[in-house]
Amino acid sequence: MTKRRNKILVPAARAGLDELKAKVAGSASPEDAKFEAASEVGVPLKKGYNGQLTSEQAGKVGGRLGGSMVRELVKMAQEGMMKKR
Repeated sequence: MTKRRNKILVPAARAGLDELKAKVAGSASPEDAKFEAASEVGVPLKKGYNGQLTSEQAGKVGGRLGGSMVRELVKMAQEGMMKKR
């Protein structure tokens, strides 16, 4: 199986994506977003090395953030389309 690398195709979009991540996680900064998401799903995430986490636990954190970001982006696109009408 090949490794997947999630790479931002437009590097200038990083700031906007970080802002969105903080917004959907309900945190003050994008750095704190993963800790907010981890606490919401009951995963013991800490700063630094987290090698003790299972794949399931890591997936819960990433899924929570990624899923929320996708939902928000779809909502924004729908609102933009409605405004064009």
